[in-house]
Amino acid sequence: MFSLKIPMSDERRRHQRVKVALLGRYMLSSRREYPCQSLDMSPGGLALIAPVPAQQGERVVVYLDHIGRVEGVMVRPIANGFAMTVGATIRKRDKFAAQLTWLANRNILGLPEDRRHERVPPRNARSMLITEDGVEHECRVIDVSLSGAAVTIALDLPIGTPVTLGRTAARVVRHFERGLAVEFTRTQNMDALNEQFG
Repeated sequence: MFSLKIPMSDERRRHQRVKVALLGRYMLSSRREYPCQSLDMSPGGLALIAPVPAQQGERVVVYLDHIGRVEGVMVRPIANGFAMTVGATIRKRDKFAAQLTWLANRNILGLPEDRRHERVPPRNARSMLITEDGVEHECRVIDVSLSGAAVTIALDLPIGTPVTLGRTAARVVRHFERGLAVEFTRTQNMDALNEQFG
């Protein structure tokens, strides 16, 4: 079994890198978001396939499936993307190492992928998120799948909050900068999604 050890010092360049292909999004200092995929990562660094390059020293915020939010600065360009540091406390890096160990072992052992459905950008991104009190909040759908969606919205709702996205009941499952992700209470079908977001 793979195990990732973190040295107690703050040296970040010597962490063991793990090859993991995770989908996600990243935001540059312009505050524009783009899709990305990780190539490899360690608790101190991350290499991304990214369509729009960051500048040397530019702050980058990344949200990756299974990992969550990662912040750092771009350190060098690579083919089709860039490498960046991971800025985190020792405690957060310990958690990051545990997540990477799980991901590496999942690949080695052939464990199933636990993201259930492919996410796609909607043709109609404008929607309404309705909170329990019946108030409608305008939002933009970044991507949607049969089991959930990610939206940009100026609203901070606790994890687990019941909401309705368009006409679909859901609950808040995570936060990211300028938005949140929801999981539908029932798995949808493509016809229903196309009707709402197509």
